[in-house]
Amino acid sequence: MPHKFSQKEWQPEVKLDLDTSSNTLAENVYEVILRVTVTATMEEETAFLCEVQQAGIFTVEGIEGTQLAHCLGAYCPNVLFPYARECITNLVGRGTFPQLNLAPVNFDALFMNYLQQQQQQDAANSGVEEA
Repeated sequence: MPHKFSQKEWQPEVKLDLDTSSNTLAENVYEVILRVTVTATMEEETAFLCEVQQAGIFTVEGIEGTQLAHCLGAYCPNVLFPYARECITNLVGRGTFPQLNLAPVNFDALFMNYLQQQQQQDAANSGVEEA
């Protein structure tokens, strides 16, 4: 751990940012990218910033529309997250910081929140167009 942080009790504020994206590679074949960014700060100083992009290629057949969106936006990131979490734990440890264990993430809930925000935004935008 850098000397300036080792002089204090290690109690950082840890911020976790998640982002997903997907691309169609071929018929029924999708690339899903999960971006995980962890920022640890102590007394308004950044101790570390660690970002991992974990990607996977998924074959998805027999579903479309909102079910496909849910699969690519929640199920696939849920499959990728343990690998990204392990990579972040390793990187932080190699940086000589104390071990960082990220809690599991409920991607289904995050996806539902995203859908609700999109619906609210669409409703607000349609209200603006009518005025």
